[in-house]
Amino acid sequence: MISAVDHVQLAAPPGSEEQLRTYYVGVLGMTEIPKPPVLAARGGCWFQAGAVQLHLGVEAAFRPAKKAHPGLRVTGIEQYGARLESLGAQVEWDENLPGHKRFYSCDPVGNRLEFLEPVTAV
Repeated sequence: MISAVDHVQLAAPPGSEEQLRTYYVGVLGMTEIPKPPVLAARGGCWFQAGAVQLHLGVEAAFRPAKKAHPGLRVTGIEQYGARLESLGAQVEWDENLPGHKRFYSCDPVGNRLEFLEPVTAV
C-alpha cells in the first residue's frame, strides 16, 4: 500500500548543479541535502523543505519538463510569489484550479514547477 510520496525526481543537464543550488536554495529557500556517495558520483543534487524532497538528476540528453511538474504546496503564496519575482524568477499566476491560488515558475534549466495554496472559504 502506498503511504506517501518520498521524493520527486527532475532531470537536469550535466554541469548545471551550481545553477540549481542558486535557485533551489537561494530563490526557493530549500536546503540542499547530501546524496549517498555512490549516487553523488553521478552528479545532480537533492533539496528538501519540510517533508518535501526534490532530486535533480543529471541526464545527458536533457530536455526540460514543460508539462509534467511537481505541485508544491506553500503558505503565504502571494508573498512567496513576490519573493521569487524579487529574486529574478518568472511567476505566472493561474486561476483555473477551484479552491486554490497558484502560480507556475521554471527552474534555471527550464523545468516547470507549480506552487499552490488552498483558499479558505470565508
